[in-house]
Amino acid sequence: MRIRVTSGETVLDATLDDNATARDFASLLPLTLQMDDLFQREKFGRLPRSLTAGGEPRSGYEVGNIVYWSPGPDIAIFYAHDGESIPVPGIVILGDIDSGADAFKKYDGTVEVTIEAAD
Repeated sequence: MRIRVTSGETVLDATLDDNATARDFASLLPLTLQMDDLFQREKFGRLPRSLTAGGEPRSGYEVGNIVYWSPGPDIAIFYAHDGESIPVPGIVILGDIDSGADAFKKYDGTVEVTIEAAD
């Protein structure tokens, strides 16, 4: 599924993976979240509810990953890599931003992010 991630003038296209967790996330769209910065590598925001399990938990990530962290329940968008791994229970990859995820570097602190299905 193609989605669009918008924050201010930044508009990024992305693709969701085909797993149960990503499909459940898609059922929440459109979604507007207040996303905070964490470790100058990611923006994260709290979802209105937990998502279905089904994606494979991982401890690694790549710039551009859109991920689910179940204890939150939060999603995060990674815009930089600091070489650290994610602690247990890990993250589930929901999808990937096609290009330009580093645009989130310009936003200090909290930003409003809208995620919606792409036409």
